[in-house]
Amino acid sequence: MIVAGCSDEHPRITVGSKNFLEQVLLGEIAAQHLERRLGYRIGRKLNLGGTLLAHGALVNGDIDLYPEYVGTGASAVLGLPPLKDPDELWRRVRLEYQQRYNLIWLEPLGFNNTFAMVVRRTDAERHRLGTLSDAARTPAGWTLGVGYEFQQRPDGLPNLLHTYRIPLAGAPKVMDLGLLYRALDQDMVNMVAGNATDGLLLALDVAVLDDDRHIFPPYHAAFLVRGESLQREPLLKEALQQLSGTLSDETMRRLNHEVIRQHGQVQEVATIFLRESGLDP
Repeated sequence: MIVAGCSDEHPRITVGSKNFLEQVLLGEIAAQHLERRLGYRIGRKLNLGGTLLAHGALVNGDIDLYPEYVGTGASAVLGLPPLKDPDELWRRVRLEYQQRYNLIWLEPLGFNNTFAMVVRRTDAERHRLGTLSDAARTPAGWTLGVGYEFQQRPDGLPNLLHTYRIPLAGAPKVMDLGLLYRALDQDMVNMVAGNATDGLLLALDVAVLDDDRHIFPPYHAAFLVRGESLQREPLLKEALQQLSGTLSDETMRRLNHEVIRQHGQVQEVATIFLRESGLDP
């Protein structure tokens, strides 16, 4: 179980996150790094909830920053049409966030946590599946497990079904993200909508089906910060930018898996990452 909180009643800087493992870990990495670089206790409001709750907390000043994904910002917050060019997507999202909310995207952390459609490896081998187009040709139909945001967002489930027309054996089963792989492992579903950096991809005997029609937009991660916070704390941007480019897809997947293996010890995994990356002075 992931436990994270804030010990300061009125901290100068507060880091937030959404309510899943990778977000909490990234928030803790940022908080520990800022404590070392800025020299004072950083507040934590981790595990806040979904995208709109975290965004609202940032806009309202309840937090000063949190990790976000450019594709999520484009779709869930800004309501932009799908943009597959990562450079154009990045430019548009940065501009819109600053103009609408005075929120600043810092440079990407280095990984792209896009959607990943996952099946058991035995099913992939039995049906000779390598791509989502292959899955669309499977006549029996799929029992699909999805998270709440994937179900609702236009770049998620509607996009998948409209483009690939994957046959389904009944309505998709909607559940918390943390339950998806358990449902797959226990044969409650036979395909789930996961993410490319999920730690359980390293632990379970599963296969990720290639998005061969490239329908899922880029989900490069970066810290999103209030403009007022950057003005109030002149060293904040420079300190956070030291984390940019330090996390590859493989590294993020490994760190997520390490938190699972250590039964939710987010603080310890964050500390080890900062030390091994040379960011712990």
